[in-house]
Amino acid sequence: MANNELRIPLARTTGSSSFINACFNGINTFLGMSYLTVPYALSTGGWLSLMLFSLVAIMTFYTGILLKRCMEAADHPSITSYLDIAGHAFGTKGRITVMIIMNLEIYLVAVGLLIQEVDSLLSLYIVSFGGHPVIPPIYVSMRDRYQFSKVLLFSFVLATLTYMSMAIVGYLMYGDRVESEITLNLPTSKVSARITIYTTLVIPIARYALVLTPIATAIEGGISENYKNKRAVRLFIRVALLFSTAIVAYYFPYYESLMAIVGSIFVVSGSFLLPCLCYLKISDLNWGWNCEQIGIGG
Repeated sequence: MANNELRIPLARTTGSSSFINACFNGINTFLGMSYLTVPYALSTGGWLSLMLFSLVAIMTFYTGILLKRCMEAADHPSITSYLDIAGHAFGTKGRITVMIIMNLEIYLVAVGLLIQEVDSLLSLYIVSFGGHPVIPPIYVSMRDRYQFSKVLLFSFVLATLTYMSMAIVGYLMYGDRVESEITLNLPTSKVSARITIYTTLVIPIARYALVLTPIATAIEGGISENYKNKRAVRLFIRVALLFSTAIVAYYFPYYESLMAIVGSIFVVSGSFLLPCLCYLKISDLNWGWNCEQIGIGG
């Protein structure tokens, strides 16, 4: 089973996404605002830290494959998301746990979009590949799921090369003087630099509402049917989220503390720990233990 499972598609409705569209979605998932801060991370950790970055990329790619294997092992049309995988592996408690982790991570990422200041080396490298909740929907959306492993590999390779190229070029340009966000090194007196800075400011503004939407949807799902579809209630939820993230951002003006929480707890849980635990649980139910499972458990 271990040798063939990457080639076995799920027996569920075929999606409509092509290979190119799936690659685009994958790259968009793992390429975020972290690319502006990797030069600073390189200047802090030195050239050897690129080995750590590569190791993080390899590990998160492998855990992404584990999520795909979990969906193949479940082989049920209702398993379409990260929450479904956790629910299949650990029941309702597992589903609720993953929902809490995902929503807290998304919430703190939204706060980060209001601050845009990252100073933590290890946490920064981990956050760069924290998009695992999006992996199952990409897989389900594909027309040809035989190609998913290639999609994931292409997305991770391109994202890793982009991050590393940005880190190396930025560090070679500014050396130890590189700021925590490389746009801060740009001369504000030049028009081209101002355009670049303003463009980078537009990105978090554009992503902010998109990032908060899953949290708002989750909150709406937990309220009474009599109120959840009312426009005033939905508006109140989103305004409350806006004000709360602004308040948290105000009290965390130095984002390294907040980012350390996101990276060390939520992203590590969602991108490293939970995929392994779900795979071990589901594989134990279906096949029993083999050398790979023992290695993951170790």
